[in-house]
Amino acid sequence: MAKYKNKPNPDDRSDNVEKLQALIQNTEEQIHKAEIAMEFSGANQQEQIKEKNKRRERAIQGFREEIKDEAHSNE
Repeated sequence: MAKYKNKPNPDDRSDNVEKLQALIQNTEEQIHKAEIAMEFSGANQQEQIKEKNKRRERAIQGFREEIKDEAHSNE
């Protein structure tokens, strides 16, 4: 028998909103940096950056939805 048993970590959601806000800020910074990089990129790479920024925007929307959900669950 194993000496140590795997125990799940407790579900601590106390700082989820702060973490989500940090993710939003970081993602917005990445979008800004990518837009600057587009100025120095070729057409193909610019298209890739645009697509990635679209995905980043969708991620930000998802983070904002999660923040709303957290706010409702804390009420």
